Amino acid sequence: MSDTTQANALPARVLILGMGWSGCVLATHLRVLGVHVVGTVRDPASAPHDGLLRHQLRADATPSTALLDEIAQAEAVLCSVPPDAEGDPALRLLLPALQASPALRWVGYLSSTSVYADRAGGWVDERSAADATEAAGVKRLRAEAQWRALAEERGIASAVFRLPGLYGPGRNALLQLAQGRARHVVRPGLVFNRLHVDDLATVVIASMRRPCVDGLYLPADDEPAPSQEVLAFAAQLGGFAMPPAVAWDDPALSPTLRRFYESNKRIDSRGTREALGWEPRFPTYREGLEDLAAALAGHGPALPPLL
Repeated sequence: MSDTTQANALPARVLILGMGWSGCVLATHLRVLGVHVVGTVRDPASAPHDGLLRHQLRADATPSTALLDEIAQAEAVLCSVPPDAEGDPALRLLLPALQASPALRWVGYLSSTSVYADRAGGWVDERSAADATEAAGVKRLRAEAQWRALAEERGIASAVFRLPGLYGPGRNALLQLAQGRARHVVRPGLVFNRLHVDDLATVVIASMRRPCVDGLYLPADDEPAPSQEVLAFAAQLGGFAMPPAVAWDDPALSPTLRRFYESNKRIDSRGTREALGWEPRFPTYREGLEDLAAALAGHGPALPPLL
């Protein structure tokens, strides 16, 4: 899969399962490069009118003939559907079609760094043990294994992307502050890596250009940072007041939010960058938020440079 005849050749047709926020950004990047992209959503009628074709995919409905036709023609399939207790629900629904697809040569799965247990601020990379015991991480690991099994059965390339927190247009600290939704949660010593959604798109494209067996990638920015530091930078950029600080274990916070702040790890993405020849356009949250602030002010770039 990694010979020179395959290098730099993007698939002509890509299917994105679960084409939500990040999937739409990836689709936009791919279309600029001349790739035919379609996706699936639970309810196509509620999707934005952006020219992207979306097929319905629901657990309680049989996949349409049109969707099955797309699978038969897709050279690459990327899944961003959240897992359930049994793994990937989209893969379960479409497995026979994916097993039979004559064109398929690459599958990808958007996973999470939740597959790693708490490291008390230590580093993880592609060689680290995926030792999650919390339900969210265990579900992700199960879904990863199912996609790898399909790729092994088919003898095709696969890529698993274990992602940190995503941000970008429509989802960022500037908007949260402007809308009064920002939470100033503090846990001393806790840091997170982040990834701009445009950098997610370019790392997926880089993987498609360099297909390999059992690809595993940890794309992330260069600066794991406390959430309150990022929020303060956004507040300064936008001229907002900081919300009152709340301790991470305050009973007033939801159990889901408290669990989010229990895990403390740093992501080392050097292996991913070397393997794919990829660098993030936004190496820290500062560049990312500055670009978003410029776009919100009406003079930001319409679309970042692509691979």
